[in-house]
Amino acid sequence: MEEGEMDIAVIIASTGRAAEIEDLITCLARQTKAPSAVILSVASVADVPDNLPPWVEILIGEKGLTKQRNRGLEAVLHRSDVILFYDDDFIPDQFSLAGIENLFTRYPHIVSATGAVLADGVKSGGIGFAAGFALVREHEAVPPQALVVDEILWAYGCNMAFRTSAVQDLRFDENLILHGWQEDMDYVARIAKRGTVVKTNAFHGVHRGVNKGRSSGVPLGFAQIVNPAYLVRKGAMTYQKAATLMLRNFLANHGKLFRPEPFIDRRGRALGNWRGVLHLLSGRADPKDVLRML
Repeated sequence: MEEGEMDIAVIIASTGRAAEIEDLITCLARQTKAPSAVILSVASVADVPDNLPPWVEILIGEKGLTKQRNRGLEAVLHRSDVILFYDDDFIPDQFSLAGIENLFTRYPHIVSATGAVLADGVKSGGIGFAAGFALVREHEAVPPQALVVDEILWAYGCNMAFRTSAVQDLRFDENLILHGWQEDMDYVARIAKRGTVVKTNAFHGVHRGVNKGRSSGVPLGFAQIVNPAYLVRKGAMTYQKAATLMLRNFLANHGKLFRPEPFIDRRGRALGNWRGVLHLLSGRADPKDVLRML
């Protein structure tokens, strides 16, 4: 590594999305600054696309977003300056890693950053790769803007970076199982005690929000109620923030019961919400009880 350069490791935690991984690897291969390591953390060989380039390292272990992210962290802690998490359906622009290096070099007090999302398909049922890549290419053609750094207390898990020296012993909370709803908020709340967390235009991309068939919404509905309460109890979220999250999702799920989006199981989420409410009324706030919803 030349003087002034940073080693940036990329971690991708994924399950059942081999095609999306392949697209993301293509985007990483066109970065103007190459990643020092790319870790693909999966639950089985079936999650791995064919013909991966040799510079992609594969970790196979227990399923669960927080567990998979933690395995990736362990693999790069001692050989990186910055750790970058991408969702498997994210499309970074080609200047992203270079922008991250510039940001963390210029601002040594920054411990975490979330990049700018040019478009997000989560609420629209997903953005195809071709359409998302076209948006990224269009953005790349625009002259660079002045660097913007806004201090925040959250991060968007689809594209978030952490200074490795600040990570140290911090791991994602494995009590937030399955897709780990709000695991990014929890992690950032803890690392924010070690420095500044920011939102920035230093790196960009499109979050496709891929939805492969409408799965049962019951587990997510349960997590929408129980996970915020759990985070309040551990001191990682304020009562006001938790109440806002619970109420917003509860109202959205019930308000769209009779005209649900084709890609969202609103009835299942509403049922999960009520199961979460009953769970809290019993005096508990255990995210692991979501396994009973499966």
